[in-house]
Amino acid sequence: MRRFCATWVVALVSSSLMGLPASAGVTTESTAADIWVPAPGVTFQWQLQGKVDTTVAAEVYDIDMFDSRKKLVTKLHEQGRKVICYVSAGSYEDWRPDADDFPEEILGKPLDGWPGERWLDVRALTELKEIMDARLDRCAAKGFDGVEYDNVDGYTNDTGFPLTKADQLEYLTYLSEAAHARGLSAGLKNLPQLGEELEPNWDFVVNEQCFQYNECGEYAAFIENDKAVFNVEYELKKSKFCAEAIEMGFTSMRKRYSLKAWRNPCWE
Repeated sequence: MRRFCATWVVALVSSSLMGLPASAGVTTESTAADIWVPAPGVTFQWQLQGKVDTTVAAEVYDIDMFDSRKKLVTKLHEQGRKVICYVSAGSYEDWRPDADDFPEEILGKPLDGWPGERWLDVRALTELKEIMDARLDRCAAKGFDGVEYDNVDGYTNDTGFPLTKADQLEYLTYLSEAAHARGLSAGLKNLPQLGEELEPNWDFVVNEQCFQYNECGEYAAFIENDKAVFNVEYELKKSKFCAEAIEMGFTSMRKRYSLKAWRNPCWE
């Protein structure tokens, strides 16, 4: 389970406000050469709540897909930045504009501490592919360069479903391939247990608290293959993790749980 990452403020945003129809229908086939792969050391900003501050000095921005207009992505591109769209792929969020598309039978137990969120039965590939394909179409239509998939560790949690590692891997394979088919890089959120196994088909990592929980070594394969690991710590002081993060090639910083614009990066 991801620890502190999704916006939990319940605020329904209509598709008209986002400037796109419910299904943008932009699925395309892409080759590996088309996919952006961020390299270790690229600077990073991760903001999922509040008005996005476009003045933060970072080469890569990771922002909420539903809450971000296409013109914001365009502005960031004009500033020379790459932009990642945040999407929860393993949980239902009752404030999202497509919430009614999720059948009740695939909704599991609530995510502990996250009002309005419930785990998804990732075995329901037919239903989930239709919903996630539409979300990825919106990411691509807005011009995002990559996607951060959240809550993709259901099999390690009490979801209400008897999920296995094989179930999770089948869903993860779909998610990476679906992103690549639209020219989007695929970002693995947390799930250090499968870091080495998944690395060949994933393009970067967004991790929370791997230094606090002594899990960072599980992402070594990404760094070894010239792929960025974006790490955020909430509890540790910079003196407790920055030197090691820099030595490992991680892009690490401190953030507050709210995930607004504030950050305190190791490289500054």
